[in-house]
Amino acid sequence: MLQNAYVLLVFTTVCWAGNAVAGQLAVGEVAPLTLVFLRWFLVAAGMGWLLRHELRRSWPVARNHLGTLAVMAVVGFTGFNALFYVASVRTSGINIGIIQGSIPMIVLAGSVIAYRTRIGAAQIVGVGLTLSGVVTVAARGSLERLLGLEFNPGDLIMLFACLLYGGYTVALKSRPGLPALVFFTWLALLAVLATLPLLAFEAATSGLVWPSARGWAVTFYVAIFPSCLAQISFIRGVELIGPERAGIFVNLVPIFAALLSVVILQQSFEQHHAAALALVLGGIAVAERHKTHDAQAKRP
Repeated sequence: MLQNAYVLLVFTTVCWAGNAVAGQLAVGEVAPLTLVFLRWFLVAAGMGWLLRHELRRSWPVARNHLGTLAVMAVVGFTGFNALFYVASVRTSGINIGIIQGSIPMIVLAGSVIAYRTRIGAAQIVGVGLTLSGVVTVAARGSLERLLGLEFNPGDLIMLFACLLYGGYTVALKSRPGLPALVFFTWLALLAVLATLPLLAFEAATSGLVWPSARGWAVTFYVAIFPSCLAQISFIRGVELIGPERAGIFVNLVPIFAALLSVVILQQSFEQHHAAALALVLGGIAVAERHKTHDAQAKRP
């Protein structure tokens, strides 16, 4: 069973790394908030039709938890993705991938606050190393820029997006008692509704521009893989091994995103990227090794 969780979570991170690349390919081809609306509209329409009978049967449960479902949809689906694509206009795919490496530590901190999960000194060190990696990429390796607080706005937007998704991941541990696919579909339906005001704002400020042919290709990719298959896999992975351990796998996103950005986008991989990756992954290694040793020590 755990092996299935590992496969699901690795698949999830590959899809999310591809989303970092898709965000870059979408620039100039489809407006950011239009992309958010279209991805969730396609997912909600497809999944809603396939699960229409299950949705009808689950309505009494969903109605009792509608507030919780709405908040999770706004935070984890609409909010995160809107900020993600806005950040993609202002920073690189490599930076986005590396900053996503902060999510596991955000999840860990959230679990401590929400569920009083115990953490040790090694995990605190891991948090510090991971956050150092995020700061390194945000400051682009420059101490002068760090001291002068000269950050790329796109990096800061992406960091806030990660805070939202970390909160959503923590909330998955106590999600309403609905089957994973039905739960996901309800969130997708609510995410579409939450995106409508954003779409109206974008239309009013910059005009409503439909995707180009390449923009539609990106839209269908993000609807099928990062939005649908990856989200379902992640929900199931959290269900199998919990948010703290499942969140650790998000640290594979920087690796896959960096590789895909170099290969597909031909973006340069610089020294501060390597340093940030080392800090992010090193922080996770320290935290996970501590967990492993604790688990072994508790065995009779």
